[in-house]
Amino acid sequence: MFVKNHWLIVMVVATGICLVSSITRKQMKNTSKIMKKSCMPKNNVTEDQVGNIEQGEFLEERKVMCYIKCIYAMGGAIKNDKFVYDAMIKHVNLVFPPEIKEPTLAAINQCRDVDKQYADSCEAAYWVAKCMYEYGPEQFFFP
Repeated sequence: MFVKNHWLIVMVVATGICLVSSITRKQMKNTSKIMKKSCMPKNNVTEDQVGNIEQGEFLEERKVMCYIKCIYAMGGAIKNDKFVYDAMIKHVNLVFPPEIKEPTLAAINQCRDVDKQYADSCEAAYWVAKCMYEYGPEQFFFP
């Protein structure tokens, strides 16, 4: 009986730790590979075209723009072709590692209205991502 209760307590504590802990940047990168593998073929882009977005290499091509939109949409930042900044903020607060959480939130707030300048949602996603990179390249994360 004690063993069952002991394992139950361990599971509850472990689950609680997982729920309140953020993940590392490396873990984020690993989990985002699924999004990347899904969005690349949907938008007919290559690793050469999108592999260095996180380092600030934004090719101004329609396919790349729509790839960026796809990543944001899979992450819940875009719904019905519109940015949902509250969802972005919630995601960052729940998942991002402490060292990039506050700078990323600042970048989101800085770039909050960029999408409103574009009727096309692919262009809007591209320019929001580029704005966030330019605001703080050191904390910018993109699959």
